[in-house]
Amino acid sequence: MRLTLLGTGTSFGVPQIGCDCAVCRSTDPRDRRSRTGALLEADGASILIDTPPELRAQLVAARVQRVDAVLYTHEHADHINGIDDLRIFSVRRHAPLPVYGPPETLTRVRQSFGYIFDDAVQPYAGTSKPSLALHPLEPDISASVAGIEVLPLAFEHGHARVYGYRIGPLAYITDVKAVPEAERARLKGLEVLVINALWWRPHPTHLSIPEAIETAQAIGARRTYLTHLTHETGHAELAARLPPGIEPGYDGLVITI
Repeated sequence: MRLTLLGTGTSFGVPQIGCDCAVCRSTDPRDRRSRTGALLEADGASILIDTPPELRAQLVAARVQRVDAVLYTHEHADHINGIDDLRIFSVRRHAPLPVYGPPETLTRVRQSFGYIFDDAVQPYAGTSKPSLALHPLEPDISASVAGIEVLPLAFEHGHARVYGYRIGPLAYITDVKAVPEAERARLKGLEVLVINALWWRPHPTHLSIPEAIETAQAIGARRTYLTHLTHETGHAELAARLPPGIEPGYDGLVITI
């Protein structure tokens, strides 16, 4: 099993537009953070987690050849607005690409990108549009996604609900404010945990770095990687301040399990 962190930044990305801070000016490539997304490869299948706005560039950089399914975490723009870049995969497979996620997220996707799902909107001769098949998931009920067993877990994210996913020894959780005890129990025995950690101070809808550290230590994964990071923390500085077993992720990081 292999997980590639395609993007590890917040909705602003790093560098931020118009910002001249040290991290935004950094020459360390690990400080360049596109919007958050990932690619899971296991048992011969490739599952994309979210479609951030930089999706095409991320997939080209990671040399991704195929995607067999998509898992959405939630409906916010920095996690869905790269959806048109799925077009190449449905064109190549000559069939709709399966897309999974919270029911309300898939409803928002259908509403926001109506041209994809409206059969009356047919591509002009010689052009194409994505062909997607939407499959809602219910929390705490395992589902087979591209032949891989996936357990969705629901979390609060401000006014929205976000899904994290446990896939065997791996869990991918982003944009959550807290991981309650019931969900922590479902995450025991992990080899790898990927979890969001915004910055050192509190935030109303995201885990802070101290909160993410406490959560990771309570869950007890052998390795934890932080994602959804801002320009307030450079990679090297953050890595030096984290406890053993917890590391900052970065765009392009490949995690092998």
